[in-house]
Amino acid sequence: EIVDCDWSSDVCSSDLLNAKGRASAKAQGMNLKPPAPKPKTKEDAGRRKSFCARMSGMKKKLTSSKTANDPNSRINKSLRAWNC
Repeated sequence: EIVDCDWSSDVCSSDLLNAKGRASAKAQGMNLKPPAPKPKTKEDAGRRKSFCARMSGMKKKLTSSKTANDPNSRINKSLRAWNC
C-alpha cells in the first residue's frame, strides 16, 4: 500500500518513498532514483545487485530476529520493492 506523503513527512505509513516523496526530495536538491526491481539497463541491474547484497547483509547482521521475520518491517518492505 503506497500512501501519498512527502520527503519531510514524519507520518507516512507506507515506509517506502514514492514518486511524490522523490519529487519533494528533488526540490530540496537531492537526487533519488526509484527502485529497480526489473532493471532495463546494465546500470540499473548493477544498482539492484548492489542494493540487494547490501540490504540482505544488513538484515542478517543488524536486525533483531523479530524485525527480520516481520513482513511489515521497513527492511523487508524495501527488499520486496527491489525484488531481492
